[in-house]
Amino acid sequence: MKKLLKVLKYLVLGLVGLIVVGMVFFFAYYAITSSGNMGKLGPEAAVLTEQGHRFRDLNKNGQLDPYEDTRRPVAERVEDVLGQMTIEEKAGMMFITMIAMSDDGSLLERPTPSNPFSFMMPINSEMVVNLRMNHFNILQGSDPVAMATWHNALQKMAERTRLGIPVTIASDPRHAFSNNPGAALFAGAFSKWPEPIGLAATGDTALVQHFGDIARQEYLAVGIRLALHPMADLATEPRWARVNGTFGEDADLSARMLRAYIRGFQGDTLSAESVATMTKHFSGGGPQKDGLDAHFEYGKEQVYPGRYFSYHERPFVEGAFPAHTAQIMPYYGIPMGQTSEDVAFAFNKEIITGKLRNEHGFDGVVCTDWSLLTDKKMLWFTFLPAAGWGVEDLPPILRVKKALEAGVDQFGGEMEPGLIVELVESGQLDESRIDVSVRRLLRDKFILGLFDDPYVDAGAAGQIVGRAAFQQAGAQAQRQSIVLLKNDSTAQGARLPLKGRPRLYVENVDTTVAAQYGEVVADLAAADLAILRLNAPYQPREGGGMLESFFHQGDLDFKGEEKARILTILKTVPTIVDIYLDRPAVIPEIAAESAGLLANFGASDEALLDVIFGRFNPSATLPFEMPSSMEAVEEQLEDVPYDSRDPLFTFGFGLRYDEASFLSRILVGESPTPRSRLSLHGGAQVAGRRVAGGFVP
Repeated sequence: MKKLLKVLKYLVLGLVGLIVVGMVFFFAYYAITSSGNMGKLGPEAAVLTEQGHRFRDLNKNGQLDPYEDTRRPVAERVEDVLGQMTIEEKAGMMFITMIAMSDDGSLLERPTPSNPFSFMMPINSEMVVNLRMNHFNILQGSDPVAMATWHNALQKMAERTRLGIPVTIASDPRHAFSNNPGAALFAGAFSKWPEPIGLAATGDTALVQHFGDIARQEYLAVGIRLALHPMADLATEPRWARVNGTFGEDADLSARMLRAYIRGFQGDTLSAESVATMTKHFSGGGPQKDGLDAHFEYGKEQVYPGRYFSYHERPFVEGAFPAHTAQIMPYYGIPMGQTSEDVAFAFNKEIITGKLRNEHGFDGVVCTDWSLLTDKKMLWFTFLPAAGWGVEDLPPILRVKKALEAGVDQFGGEMEPGLIVELVESGQLDESRIDVSVRRLLRDKFILGLFDDPYVDAGAAGQIVGRAAFQQAGAQAQRQSIVLLKNDSTAQGARLPLKGRPRLYVENVDTTVAAQYGEVVADLAAADLAILRLNAPYQPREGGGMLESFFHQGDLDFKGEEKARILTILKTVPTIVDIYLDRPAVIPEIAAESAGLLANFGASDEALLDVIFGRFNPSATLPFEMPSSMEAVEEQLEDVPYDSRDPLFTFGFGLRYDEASFLSRILVGESPTPRSRLSLHGGAQVAGRRVAGGFVP
C-alpha cells in the first residue's frame, strides 16, 4: 500500500508539474509573440498643421500626403494611398474575418478560458501587424464601454502600422431575440427589437427606418461601421432556417422594407455619420432545395422549379440598389441551371460581373459569404468545412483566383492574404486586378471618415447603447409586430382582449410578469385560462456540428408526445397560444383547439400580455403564409411565393380587436400602450377585424 501511495504521489506531482510547465509555456509564448508583433509597429501618427487645419500624419513622414488631407476629393486620396501600398498590404485589406476582444476592453493578446472563441482566432496584433488586415467582424461583446474601449485600442494599433490605414469593424445583426453565431447575435445591452421578419409584419416603413437610425447610433457608439445586413432574400421556401432574417416572401414588401432599413443605417448617401450596409445575399438566397441551408453541403443547391429567378432579384433591384447600399454579399448556394456552370454565386462570373456589375450597375464592394476557401479547424478537429460549393476540387489559391475573376472584392471569414500575394508574384493574376478591389474598399473607409478620425467616445457609449428611449421604441415595435390569428367567440363576445384579473396557468411566461395581469396558478385545473408560449418546431439533424445546431431546419409541425401534451392543455381549459415564428409553422390542430392564437417574431412577455389584455390593439399581418399540412409544404415550389395548397392562414392575414371592444378597455381605466393604432380596416368579423389587403401603410 505504501508503495502504491508513493507511485500515486509521484504521478500527481508529475501531473502538476506538467500543468505548471504548460501554463508557463502558454503565457510565455503569447507574451513573446505579442511583444514581437508590437515591436514591428511605428509611432503614433503626429498631428500636422497647415493653414489652420489639423491633419494626421498617418505614414509618419513628416509631410502632408494627399491621402491625409481631408480637403481633397475622396478619389484623389484613394489613389494616393493605393499607390503607396505594397502587395502584402493590399492583400490584407481583401480579407475580413471574426476577431475576439477581452472582456475588459483591452486588446486580446492571448486566449482566455472565459472566451472559448478566442482559442479559434489569432491574437489581435497578429491579424493587424503580420496579416495586415483591417476589416473585422466582432461576434462577441455586449458591454458597450468595453466594446468602445477595445475598438479604440485596435484603431490605435492600426494607426501605428506603416500607412496608418484604419480598421473597419463589422457586425451581424445584434438587436433581436435570436442568437445564431452563423447569422445573428442576441441583443444584450443593445435595444431589443423584433426580428426583421417581425418588422415586415408591421408593414410600417417609417418604423423600419426609425429602427435603422437607432441601430446606427448604437453601432457608431461602439465603433461598428459596417452592418453585415440586411437580408434581401425572399422566404418562398418555408422550411429554410433563415426566414426570420428576411422581410418575408413578397418581393414588393421586401423592397419597401429594404429601402427604409438601408436609409436608416446609411442616410440618403453614405457619409461619416453612416453605418455602411452589406445587403445579402445576391441574387436571392431563399429558394433552397427542400429548405436545407447552403452553409452545409447537403443544402448547396438553390432551385427554381417555378422559373422565378428574376422575382428573387427584385428586392435588390427595387429596394437595395435605389437606397444605395454600400456593399453586397452573395450566398453560398449554387443557382442550379441558371448559368453556364453550376458553381456557387461567389465564383459565378455570370452572376457577379454579368448581372450585378453590368446589368444592375453596382460598383460597390462585393464580399463573399464566410469560409469559402479553407476548412476551419481547432487543433486537429475540423468544425466547419469550407463551403466552396461547385469548386470543391479546386485548392484554396485557385478558389481565390476564380472568385476574383468572377468579380468579388473581399473574402469573408478568411485570413489568407498570402494566397493573393502568391497569385500576383507568380504571374497568375495582374496586380491591377487587385487594385480594382482595394480601390473600392478604400473608398468606403474614406467616405465613412475612418481615415480622418476613427475613434469613439468610450465614456458616452454606455449612455447611448440601450438608452431608455431606444429600448422603449424597440418594445413598442415588439407590440406592433404581434399578429392576432384567431379570436374565439363566447357568450359575452370575443374571447380577446381578456378582462379583469383571471386565474392564469402559464407556460414559458415569467410568472412575475404574468402576475401583473392576473392571478397565476400552478394547477391547470384551477385556472380560468391558460397562456402558452411556443416556439415553431424544427428537426435537429443527427450528427450535426456546432454551427448546424443553431439552424432550425426540417419539418414545420409538432409531433408525438409534445403535440399531444399541447392539445391536452387546450382541451382542458380555454387557452391562448402564442407561437414564435422564426419560420412558418404547421399547426392546424393547435389553431382549431385554441381559444385565441397569436404569432410573434421576437416579443417580450410584457409585449404579448399587453396585446392579450387589450392594452395594445394588434395591427400586424403575416409576412408569409402558414401552410395547413406538411404535404402542402412538400408540394410547394421553392422559388414561388404564397403557393401553398389551402393555407391555414394566408399571406397578409391578421385580426384586430373591434373598435368598441378596444375602447371599452380604455373606459374602464386600462390605458393602452402609447401609439396604439385605433384605425380599423376591412369588414367587421365576430371576433375582430382582418386587415384588408394585408399591409397597412
